[in-house]
Amino acid sequence: MPKFAANLTMLFTERPFLERFEAAHKNGFKAVEFLFPYAWPADELKALLDKNHLELVLHNLPPGDWDAGERGIACHPDRIEEFKEGVARGIAYANILGVKQLNCLAGKLPSETDLATVQATLVNNFKYAANEFKKNGLRLLIEPINFYDVPGFYLNTTQQALDLIDEVGSDNVFIQYDIYHMQRMEGEIAATIEKLLPKIAHIQIADNPGRFEPGTGELNYAFLFKHLDQIGYQGSVGCEYKPKTTTEAGLGWIKLLN
Repeated sequence: MPKFAANLTMLFTERPFLERFEAAHKNGFKAVEFLFPYAWPADELKALLDKNHLELVLHNLPPGDWDAGERGIACHPDRIEEFKEGVARGIAYANILGVKQLNCLAGKLPSETDLATVQATLVNNFKYAANEFKKNGLRLLIEPINFYDVPGFYLNTTQQALDLIDEVGSDNVFIQYDIYHMQRMEGEIAATIEKLLPKIAHIQIADNPGRFEPGTGELNYAFLFKHLDQIGYQGSVGCEYKPKTTTEAGLGWIKLLN
């Protein structure tokens, strides 16, 4: 069975962020992920990971101004230098935290920019990031996100992600496959994961509708968890969902693993 990682950005939010590591450990998680580490010193986060016997399986590159609604800047032609600075910062944190893969959010389509320029910018930025990551033994992940939750997001489908990987042409670029996002965009979850298994380095879970915990919506997670095991998925599974009430109250979905 794949390793399940608590997403500390969305789970245990009843506690301050730095207290969520202990909560994850006490609730049986051996691994965690989160969106961004950059508000805290890397050494402080590493100490919390070690203290609570947790592996960090994923975090993201800097996304621009998240609080202002930005969701990545990789496709923005006027922010290439900022993107490169973010790559360096992400690598610096990864080297301290021991994480082996980072996700890069493509960003929302910039206004008054032609699509050819946007696409060329995205490809060139990913080529740059992939090269820098390879020097540091890291994988670069690409995540398609549904355009209902994030209107204007540039990368929405698995086919777009595959095309981008082909254009980048590096062997350390993979897909971060978020089941919730792809259920909203495409469906065919089990068949798609099996077909793209060699290209998928990380999976995230949430049910639909509502992005709540597994077992609350239309997705058959008992089947999907067994399917991941049967097809030999070797990566981690990030629990990127919003608990309907509290995190602990919603952890009953773990029984679906049996």
